[in-house]
Amino acid sequence: MRLSTLYPSACAALLAGLLATAPQAGAQTAPQGAADDAPATATPSTAATPASPYVMPATQVWDMASDGGEIYRIFVSAPDKGEPPKGGYPVLYVLDGNAYFGSFAQARWVQDYLPVGKAIIVGVGYPGDKPWDVRRMADYTAQLREPQSPEVRAFAKYKSGARAPFLDFLTGKLRGEIAQRYPVNLERQSLFGHSFGGLFALYALYERPQAFEAIVAASPSMEWNGQHILEEERVFRDKVQAGKVGATSRLMVVVGDRDADGDPESARMLAERLEALSGWGLRVRLQRYPNEVHASVPAQAANDTLRFAFTLR
Repeated sequence: MRLSTLYPSACAALLAGLLATAPQAGAQTAPQGAADDAPATATPSTAATPASPYVMPATQVWDMASDGGEIYRIFVSAPDKGEPPKGGYPVLYVLDGNAYFGSFAQARWVQDYLPVGKAIIVGVGYPGDKPWDVRRMADYTAQLREPQSPEVRAFAKYKSGARAPFLDFLTGKLRGEIAQRYPVNLERQSLFGHSFGGLFALYALYERPQAFEAIVAASPSMEWNGQHILEEERVFRDKVQAGKVGATSRLMVVVGDRDADGDPESARMLAERLEALSGWGLRVRLQRYPNEVHASVPAQAANDTLRFAFTLR
């Protein structure tokens, strides 16, 4: 795993460096030699009028606090016309909402007349305008293990291990707030996470296997923290096979074949191990993208995720 990819500030800096400012066009002038009696034309002002930011239709944004006082920015894309489906709208929660909500909201909005569009997207992010926030490390990961492995030692100064209260917020206070604002189907709640978010999506499955009807773990960083998530997977599989927990969720593991951080082979083996639990109710699908790298997987996965989460099997 490249640590520069895991560290959210490095990712934000990389994306910022890819943005280019378009050159401003010069003022237009009448061609030389024009007749003196030519009709007057408007001359553009040399001072450009500031452009307004684009606001995606059928969306809302607000900030809310968890029970522990952590502030999250909530992005919602929901149908603004027509009757909701019987039982209410299914809901997809998208982690790293600042970075990925736009892709999922746009896909839902333009398919509003299709079954996949008759649903609600909830992006969960952080106040500010950066795609990623360092708080994601705490919200999506377990406490760093001791002794710390060399690849995580540089991150020991950052908070980690807040994934349990974050899962409480997702499945409790936030879910209740969405249900108060929109007619939703509480039986059809889904989750999408990428990278650290994909790691958290697996944790959510293992910790509360009936909390989400469908889970998408995209490029999950399973090697993080000495592959601690593999131990939790083994405990989960043992409980399911012993009949101690139900496993009625559907899981889609997403990875790019050029994904050096998500590790396509590890994703394939994960899907195979969990597919062995199909006899206990767990349904698993592996989705691979031949030409995608770590950063490009979420945008490519948006439509497949909507179909997986919102199309009943």
